[in-house]
Amino acid sequence: MNDGPRRLGFRRRASGALCGVVSLAALLITVGAPASADPSDPPPPLMPEFVPTASNWAPQFPYPYDQIRKNVTDADINAEREMCQWFNARYHDLRDQMDRFGFNLLQANNDWTVGTIQAQADNVATNVEQAVAFLTPRTTALTISQDFAGDMYFPIYQGEPFYRLWQELSNVGVGIRARNTAWVYGPSQQRVKRWASQIERSRVCDQ
Repeated sequence: MNDGPRRLGFRRRASGALCGVVSLAALLITVGAPASADPSDPPPPLMPEFVPTASNWAPQFPYPYDQIRKNVTDADINAEREMCQWFNARYHDLRDQMDRFGFNLLQANNDWTVGTIQAQADNVATNVEQAVAFLTPRTTALTISQDFAGDMYFPIYQGEPFYRLWQELSNVGVGIRARNTAWVYGPSQQRVKRWASQIERSRVCDQ
C-alpha cells in the first residue's frame, strides 16, 4: 500500500524540478508578441460568477491512485467535481484573456499608462480573482496525506495540479494588481498553463 504514495511523492518532486525549466522556456517563447498585439484593445469582458451544478462526474483511479483510494473523501470528490466544471467552462477563456493582456503589455513596453492597458488589467485581474475565490474553498478542501518517507501527496487523481494551478493563478492576480511587468508575473502565468495542460492531458474532467 505504500507503493502508491511513494510514486506520487516522486512525481511531485520531479514535476517541481522541471517547473522552472518549462516556465523559462515558455516565457522565452512569448518574447515575440504577435503582430496583432495592441495596447489599445478594449478591456476583456468581465465574467459572471460561476455556479456549479449537479453532474454525473466521477473521479478516476488509475495506478497508483487505486492503491490509495481509501484515502479519498467525499469532500475531495465534491471539490474536484466542481473544479472540473469550472475548468471546462471558464479556464480557456481566462487563459486567453491573460495571454492577450500579457502580449499587449509587452507591446506597450510594460508601460501601464499606454492605451487601455490599465483598464485591460483591471478586468483581467477581476476575472482572475473571481476564479481564485471560486477555487480557494475547493482546493483547500482537498486531502493532503503523508507517506512513510514524509512526502506529501494528494490521494485524489489530479488533486495536485488543481492545487498548484490555484496557487499560481493567485500569484498572477497579485502581480497584475501590483502593476508588475509581464516579466515579473509571467512565470506564474506560464505555470498556470503548465498545470492546466496536465489536467487536460489526464482527461480527469471528462464527463
